[in-house]
Amino acid sequence: MARSPTPARPSARRRSSRSTPPPSPWRRRLVRVAIALGVLAAVGLLALVTAVYVTRSQLPSFDQLKSSPNGQMIRVHASDGSILVSLGPSYGEWLPYNQIPRAMRDATVSVEDRRFRSHPGVDPIGLARAAKVRWDRGRWTQGGSTITQQLARNIFLNSQKKFGRKFREWLLALALERKFNKDQILELYLNKVYYGGGAYGIDAASRRFFGHGADHLSLAEAAVIAGLVKAPSNYSPTADVEAAQGRAGVVLEKMVETGAITASQAADADPAGLKLQPPVTQNSARYFTDWALPQLDVLIDEQDAPLDVWTTLDPAMQRAADAAVRAQAPGGTQGALVTLDRDGAVRAMVGGRDYVSSIYNRATQAVRQPGSAFKLFVYLAALEFGHKPEDVVADEPVTIEGWSPRNDSRRFSGDVSLRTAFAYSLNTVAAKLGQEAGFNSVADMARRFGISTPVNTHPSMVLGTSDVRLIDMVRAFASVADGGVAVTPYGITRVTANGQTIYTHEVDRSRVLVAPYVAAEMTDLLQTAVNTGTGRAAQIGRPVAGKTGTTSSTKDGWFLGFSSGLTTGVWMGRDDARPVGGLHGGTAPARAFAQFMRAATAQRPIEQFQTQVTMPDAMMGNEEDSYFGQPDEGVTVTDEDGNPVGVVPGRTAPALDGEDGLRVERPEPAPAPTEPRERLDRDWLDRVTGDGPPPRDAPPARDPRARPDDRYSGPDDRPSA
Repeated sequence: MARSPTPARPSARRRSSRSTPPPSPWRRRLVRVAIALGVLAAVGLLALVTAVYVTRSQLPSFDQLKSSPNGQMIRVHASDGSILVSLGPSYGEWLPYNQIPRAMRDATVSVEDRRFRSHPGVDPIGLARAAKVRWDRGRWTQGGSTITQQLARNIFLNSQKKFGRKFREWLLALALERKFNKDQILELYLNKVYYGGGAYGIDAASRRFFGHGADHLSLAEAAVIAGLVKAPSNYSPTADVEAAQGRAGVVLEKMVETGAITASQAADADPAGLKLQPPVTQNSARYFTDWALPQLDVLIDEQDAPLDVWTTLDPAMQRAADAAVRAQAPGGTQGALVTLDRDGAVRAMVGGRDYVSSIYNRATQAVRQPGSAFKLFVYLAALEFGHKPEDVVADEPVTIEGWSPRNDSRRFSGDVSLRTAFAYSLNTVAAKLGQEAGFNSVADMARRFGISTPVNTHPSMVLGTSDVRLIDMVRAFASVADGGVAVTPYGITRVTANGQTIYTHEVDRSRVLVAPYVAAEMTDLLQTAVNTGTGRAAQIGRPVAGKTGTTSSTKDGWFLGFSSGLTTGVWMGRDDARPVGGLHGGTAPARAFAQFMRAATAQRPIEQFQTQVTMPDAMMGNEEDSYFGQPDEGVTVTDEDGNPVGVVPGRTAPALDGEDGLRVERPEPAPAPTEPRERLDRDWLDRVTGDGPPPRDAPPARDPRARPDDRYSGPDDRPSA
């Protein structure tokens, strides 16, 4: 008889249930963390997708991105409307995708982002590779940025290497990929990326480096341009040809690796054989634009829109000024020239002999001692104090506060008029006038007339021992020419942005510096210095007023003067302030002034000064010849060694000694003429200007190839302390 199964005992069931271990607490925690991370990832992904599409909705349209430039472009116009220079970013023609050469598209994709067609805007493989390189080398050498990321950075962001900026770059890149297709993104990139040399976009780069549009780029040219993106300043063909060619070779290798070209095509490309466009010559007008354009910061507030800046510079005068400085500056020296119109408009500015070799502007930045040109302020103070040009002052030894000035000739002329003392730049008379008017008054006069550098009040200051700027000195002389009304130099007449005028210059003629009669008397003295004194080489066949200046040891030579509404100043010297043999204000600077002013005033009417031309007492009796720029045959000029430079008939009285040994002999009075004095009529003008037939007893004609200043080669006005 079979036995029925014995039911399990309760204790056995309990033991069986206890054999299954309970879940681990760490396992439960990991599960919970995984679930939380999954939720967070889902939320993050949802947030990212939301952010991408929100950003996508805020992006400009394709047409808007095409029309928005990167950075502010400034076109600078001369007074005749021609473009002097274009600054800031330059853009060529916008090339649609199908007009961009395939070689250019393939070269860019191969070297910058070979997975461009497959990634969504951010390349995970590229990021991983960049991270690995960072780990291996200890620093970031690859950014892993895609073409889309670079486009986002160029248009919307800056180049700061911070995570926050990088995250925004990723977000924008993803949004751009959702907004535009790959062809549109590549078209935007190739037309907007910076290629160096101020060129944005492949067309501007092609014209900048190869002289033609980007629609005709060859494979080698495309490789050069594509290689510039990584480091435009290092690989620019105009900066380092070999580096540009080497980088182009790398681009060609990448194109072979990606299958864009074959190895034989790469070998045939030959970047080394490319003909580069020569760089644009940096002419002397850049001295002017470098001075004028920084003033935009205080004239206007516009920082983004492209600007057209209309200036006062006259291209013809600028060329003449550059030619005069180059032709007349002694070897090894620099030269500078500034010309102001009667309202203060800068018509020409030369800051050195060659802008390419030196951008230092000696017309506006350099501070040098003006020598006797500073006597302008001494005589202005004396005239305002009550002196007249005819007043007599003794040229004699004088000591002021332990300082004893002397004329360079080491001689004294006795009683002379102020006109004569100014014409021949007598130092002792200038010292007496400065003491009488007060050295503080002289310094105040200099500051009143626009000298912006510190002016000392030591007695020797009357000889120009304080450093000044050329443009300030020209401003002072221009104010005298304007009848004592302040003249302020300016270079910008108006500024337009997108066709709208946002600034217009207004001339201020409200400040009167000295009484009109003082300015007229000063002009009278300045005329005399050119007609018969140290500035005779500056004569141009029409009324000229001016003053020479030479510093001790001939370190600096100056000439400043005005005629026909133009005021021009010339400085010459060495940047290291070493002496220059034979350099005096009355030689090279005066000749440069004359060469320039003949061209600059050629189309201007002859203007008479508002004062009667009066010769110094040593020169009376033949003033018409002196006025029209002919040698005054009633005077002998001798150099510092006493050798005659001119010819004097008859006997001579005691000499008048000017600066730098310029010795002027005063002829004794001639007997009264038996015939009536010539009339100032047409026949007389023809004779003195050379237009009419010469008289029967005229001397042989002068060699026309000889320079007008050949008759005077002596030194001019070196002050002695």
